[in-house]
Amino acid sequence: MKYTGLLYLLLSAFFLTSCGSREQAAVAESEPRYVADWDSLAKYDEAADWFKDAKFGIYAHWGVLSVPAYANDWFPRNMHVEGTSEYEHHVKTYGPHSEFGYHDYVPMFKAEEFDADAWAELWKKAGAKFGGIVAIHHDGWSNWDSEINPWNSVDMGPNRDIVGELEKAIKMRDMKFVTTFHKARNLQIFQQDSTKWLDDTSYFPYNPKLPTSSEDSLLSIMYGNIPKEQFYRNWLGELKEVIDNYSPDLIYFDGKLNKLPDSLKRQFVAYYLNHADAKNKEVVITHKEGELPKSVSLEDLEKGRMKDKTEEYWLTDETVSVGSWSYTKDLGLKTADEIIDLLADIVSKNGALMLNVSPKANGVIPQNQQEILLEIGDWLERNGEAIYGTRTWEVFGEGPTKQERSGMFLDKLIYTAEDVRYTKKGDNIYAIFLGWPGDGKKVKLNSFSKEVLGEKLPKIKSVSVLGEQGTLDYELNDAGLHFTTPQQKVDEKAFVVKIETQNL
Repeated sequence: MKYTGLLYLLLSAFFLTSCGSREQAAVAESEPRYVADWDSLAKYDEAADWFKDAKFGIYAHWGVLSVPAYANDWFPRNMHVEGTSEYEHHVKTYGPHSEFGYHDYVPMFKAEEFDADAWAELWKKAGAKFGGIVAIHHDGWSNWDSEINPWNSVDMGPNRDIVGELEKAIKMRDMKFVTTFHKARNLQIFQQDSTKWLDDTSYFPYNPKLPTSSEDSLLSIMYGNIPKEQFYRNWLGELKEVIDNYSPDLIYFDGKLNKLPDSLKRQFVAYYLNHADAKNKEVVITHKEGELPKSVSLEDLEKGRMKDKTEEYWLTDETVSVGSWSYTKDLGLKTADEIIDLLADIVSKNGALMLNVSPKANGVIPQNQQEILLEIGDWLERNGEAIYGTRTWEVFGEGPTKQERSGMFLDKLIYTAEDVRYTKKGDNIYAIFLGWPGDGKKVKLNSFSKEVLGEKLPKIKSVSVLGEQGTLDYELNDAGLHFTTPQQKVDEKAFVVKIETQNL
């Protein structure tokens, strides 16, 4: 009997311990992995594996700011600054601000020809591995079905969930989905100080004679003329809406996050990372100029890039257009050649490129922009092996064209056939020439010299041109790698030499 009792006690203890363990495990599983503390959030790997491999994406500046189609994407601000051409254009075209304000452009944003599948298919053909849209710009317009922001594309304007339609179309094509947030700049700060109205970092300058000073419960939200506590709640709530409803893979911030309290930013990061954890997916956050810690986000360099290769990954956002991020009637454009050179330079230094397009207000991407994207896609179809899934090599490149600094808003560089950028994948090194050296031209790659690589000089198995049959004769000596280009031009744009090595 005493053995039976002992056995009962042992089994009871085991049962209680087992149940307790399961209950503790259940509690542990229900608790979020990340809390709103930078040390906790730093445990996350800020550079997702998919981002390391993707290298190239496309998004669009599109919304109410596309309607005026005049000057540039800062028209909504400058139309409120007396003496500017935007102010004069607005008054001449639509009348005084008291009769037609920026908010009156909203019904004109109809998006009647917007086709999310056509956009996504174009970006896929252009070689993009991730794509998306400006979810909310500085003007406070939301391109999604928002319960918080009354100025949204479902309740007003086109009466369509633009972010939702694009999310489905982009993910259907096995691309990662991007939403960008530019709202932090919208908050007005110096409402009561007339000497600082135009110095305010808000997109809309306060002026008691203009709608930007309106205290109407609806208008004040658009123009950022609301108490900062309300603005903070809306900023975080809108991000949570997009995360919950569309589960973006990358969230990009366009500066001025220094207008927000640190606690608010921590809450966002924790919410996004816990959402990703629950979905078992990797996500990326980007910041500008140190406005989020690098332990949780990647640095974005608008219209810029790093001078040298870096250990950390980063992003460049650039636009196919010249002079404006959003559509204007006289929009200038870069060439596909320029953009491909930028892409090669960025990837060689451990960055990725997110290229903006500028659709018309009706949702049509102009044909000349489409042609540029398709040219890039054709090039990547042939040479993508040297871009996608690559990593940096011992040196990022060589050539006479020098970038003077790292950072944003760099001056345009004109690359030559002597400028070469390097990437690697497995045992292969790729030399991307940013121009054609000439038919049957003898070329020397100085980066393969003993002086540059020392004992790291690789053993070469073969040298070939991507997309071409056969191999090239070559010689590797202390001065570098020597070979002769094909007898016929391979590409008007950049071309790639593949260098196969042994045990790189």
